[in-house]
Amino acid sequence: MKSAIRFVVLLLWSCVTAGDPQTNFLRNGCSSYAVTNASAFAVTFNDTLADLRSSISGSNSSLFATAHRPAVQSVYALFQCRGYLSAADCLACFSVAEGRIRSCGPAYGGRVIYDGCFLRYESIPFFDQVTPAENGNSCGGRNAATGGFTTAVRSLVADLSAATPRIPEFFAAAKRVGVFAVAQCVETVSEEGCQQCLAAAAGNVMLCLPGVDGRALEPLCFMRYSDESFFPANRTVDLSPYMINSGRAKSSNKGALIGGVAGGVGGLLLLLGFTSLLWIRRSRDQRSPSEGGAYLGLKYKEGCLKDGRTVAVKRLAIAQTSRARADFQSEVKLISNIHHRNLVRLLGYSSKRDDFLLVYEYMENGSLDKFIFGDKRGFLNWRQRFSIIVGAARGLSYMHQEFHVCIIHRDIKCSNILLDNYFQPRVADFGLARLLPKDKSHLTTIFAGTFGYTAPEYAIRGQLSEKVDTYSYGVVVLEIISGRKCNDIKLEPVTQYLLEWAWKLYERDQLLEMVDETLDPSEYSPEEVKKIIKIALLCTQATVAARPTMSEIVVLLLNQTDDALQPTRPTFIDASSRVHGDHASSSSTGSSSTSHGTSNATFSTLQFSAR
Repeated sequence: MKSAIRFVVLLLWSCVTAGDPQTNFLRNGCSSYAVTNASAFAVTFNDTLADLRSSISGSNSSLFATAHRPAVQSVYALFQCRGYLSAADCLACFSVAEGRIRSCGPAYGGRVIYDGCFLRYESIPFFDQVTPAENGNSCGGRNAATGGFTTAVRSLVADLSAATPRIPEFFAAAKRVGVFAVAQCVETVSEEGCQQCLAAAAGNVMLCLPGVDGRALEPLCFMRYSDESFFPANRTVDLSPYMINSGRAKSSNKGALIGGVAGGVGGLLLLLGFTSLLWIRRSRDQRSPSEGGAYLGLKYKEGCLKDGRTVAVKRLAIAQTSRARADFQSEVKLISNIHHRNLVRLLGYSSKRDDFLLVYEYMENGSLDKFIFGDKRGFLNWRQRFSIIVGAARGLSYMHQEFHVCIIHRDIKCSNILLDNYFQPRVADFGLARLLPKDKSHLTTIFAGTFGYTAPEYAIRGQLSEKVDTYSYGVVVLEIISGRKCNDIKLEPVTQYLLEWAWKLYERDQLLEMVDETLDPSEYSPEEVKKIIKIALLCTQATVAARPTMSEIVVLLLNQTDDALQPTRPTFIDASSRVHGDHASSSSTGSSSTSHGTSNATFSTLQFSAR
């Protein structure tokens, strides 16, 4: 049946005549980072775009193409036209998109979106990457005269988002009671990835209602509706064969759902009742996680979960008390509302019986610590480390200043920063996080954190503010640059913790001595490295008010100069709570009794993947 429909759709497409490339510009974006070798990049970039043009023109013309030129400055590129364009219109749209995206060079990546086509390039592979939703849309200026139009849009958009992932080439155009709409995913993504993207796109495009024209602009997919036809009448696809299968799947899954996800997780995952019996079962798609489409079913003695992706489960080994259960529920409510590309997302949970379990999205490359001073030390180059430094700062900035309440993590360290398949950072483990009332610092008698990363005012006096995370972040940056643990005094120079060593090198203007010896000096600018070390030292200043906010740190990291970076001496604290430095006397006083170490809860992560 599917092959027959595919033939009919392709046959209809072949009848299109040129006339409207739909080059109405919608959005573009360029990476903030410039390539290190602009001339080499320019050659590779031009060759890659030429390869794309060749793929969509001539006798073997296509509405979709990818290209990759391996080189010192590799370039991966993807181009896609809407499924209703003719070959000639598609080529015309590519020409317009090519001209605009060249303005991004020599940035590491860029993309441009038009009504008729989409063009993107990166310096790393991304063709099957399931990226976070961007909540992007573009809405027209006119509103519908009646409520019936809004109802029709909601119905058609919902059907398109459900059916399109099951349609060949991930494209569908449909018409229903005065509404014209299309949905499309890039062809290299998995069916599950397309489904997730269109679910987000459907929510975004409906924010345009009661407007009569709306578009959702996501990295992997596109959705549009209008009260006016914008595609040929013979391009429509019958959605019913795909909706039948969708309805059956939804019906069978609905009866099995027992647990749930706290606010904000939506339809991504509903977690079931957990029992002691747990095993993993492959689903019908046998691809590995690295191929971007692993489908897994987590099965329990009671109920069935089938989310279609690899997940990580965290079991909290904590006392079975009302306080522990309350803390668990608090963590779930907190995390489930946090959505940011640099924060690990909670997918579901269970507190049934004796188990406290949290289900997170799975990060393929695990925690950062093994790449900095673990068994994979030396694997990350300078550009990757810098990207991790910036990404972690952005995640913390969101927690502190962009979320509707200020969230303090309290345990920022390399083991709590995870890396996805493309080594993009995600701050993880919000088990120690606490909400902070606006415009207030907070005194707490319960210490939570890890020695070496904890700000003195918190470790000694129990004074908690978002600047505690800033301090920890600064220590982590020093670790990323040096490849040395912050509290390891066994390494040379002896008897000095990392922060104290960094400050002494700063005073002697010898900061480059702390750069990880595994880094290739030709890959980084000495001035850039020194600037980032100074930023890290700013984060660890003894005076809390002198530390920058995380949003200010993001700006400093991306700024080209370091003229204004003049950190003051940090307060140094060792494992016996002995404090020394310019502010030792003020830091050693306090009203609370604390102890160093991690919280009473212990955590273990079970990573589920295809076998």
